[in-house]
Amino acid sequence: MTRILLYTGKGGVGKTSIAAASALLSADRGNRTIVLSTDIAHSLGDAFDTKLGPEPAEIAPNLWAQEPDVYFNIGRYWKTIQAYMTDLFSWRGLDAVMAEEMTVLPGMDELGNLLWIADHVESGKYDLIVVDAAPTGETLRLLSLPEASRWWVDRIAPIGRRVSRLGRPVIERMIGVPVPRDEVFVAAERLLDRLDLVHRLLADPEQSSIRLVLALEQLAIVEARRSFTYFHLFGYPSDLVICNRVMPDTVDGYFAGLRDTQQAYLPRVRDDFAPVPVRTVPFFDREVIGAAGLREIGQALFGKDDPADFFYRGRPYRIRTEGARHVLEVALPFTSREEVSLAREGDELVISVGTWRRTLVLPRALVDSPTTGAKMDDGILRIEFSTRATARKKEADHG
Repeated sequence: MTRILLYTGKGGVGKTSIAAASALLSADRGNRTIVLSTDIAHSLGDAFDTKLGPEPAEIAPNLWAQEPDVYFNIGRYWKTIQAYMTDLFSWRGLDAVMAEEMTVLPGMDELGNLLWIADHVESGKYDLIVVDAAPTGETLRLLSLPEASRWWVDRIAPIGRRVSRLGRPVIERMIGVPVPRDEVFVAAERLLDRLDLVHRLLADPEQSSIRLVLALEQLAIVEARRSFTYFHLFGYPSDLVICNRVMPDTVDGYFAGLRDTQQAYLPRVRDDFAPVPVRTVPFFDREVIGAAGLREIGQALFGKDDPADFFYRGRPYRIRTEGARHVLEVALPFTSREEVSLAREGDELVISVGTWRRTLVLPRALVDSPTTGAKMDDGILRIEFSTRATARKKEADHG
């Protein structure tokens, strides 16, 4: 099974160097490793001090790297959709070149980068995939796309395909724009199915881990805590938190104040993210780029450990049976009951935390089970469901 590591963090905390160092150390220890960037502002090649392209290239023994490109991704993943969008934009005489440029919609770059993960898993060429992800806000939006895509496939695509088959030429004359042909819907569903596969891969605690990189400063810690909560909300397992650029104890003079601040924050970070372990990388007194510098980072972070190891195993949510009820437990660290709201419609349970919302499609065992209550208990949201037998008994008692 291909191991997947996704590194993310607030912009500027050094996640690209950490991801590159992890990949290089893993390759040095015999794992066939690929590292790719899903950040549209690529800096992976800069970390390795080498030029990277949109396809994987071997840059060291056992190590491949790539910086995907939006136009390359369009040709690879949604050429059929792009052709329809080009027709749509040029329908009223828009210049063909401009129409093609307009088909590069916001988010397509990051989306195509994410799809490479599934391709690399299916290729069987690699033991480890390391993802240098975008800063946490963009990463969270990107990782929420697969579940949104499932809703589109289930609800919208079937309607559109039926409309297209019933009277596309008539509808086109009525509304004045081209209606997508069936092959466009097929291509869209295939694309969204790939996104769903990416979600399943990244949410598999036996295969994937999210690793948070942070600086020991208040803003970075607050964002890391928030991201940690949302990764749990969307079902993505975390196995390591990395504090980067930590000042050594011997620092004095100008940097003494920063050292004292970091040393005050570090115990708090260890407590906050427990039981997920926290490791540190020292602040180096020079620019750390290229293979030699990245190896120093890797050794400082992992020592004799393999970066591909699991440093913590735990599921963000699980279902348990307790007597005559089922309990869905969702880990939501750093969250109070007042920040959480719930809604249910049929087989869908909507969990909102702050500005983020996740729609959980309930497993078959809970679809016919009424929701009976919910409570927060030490960072765990516990949602209770009656079993079918209990629900039928209540109905009979009241009948």
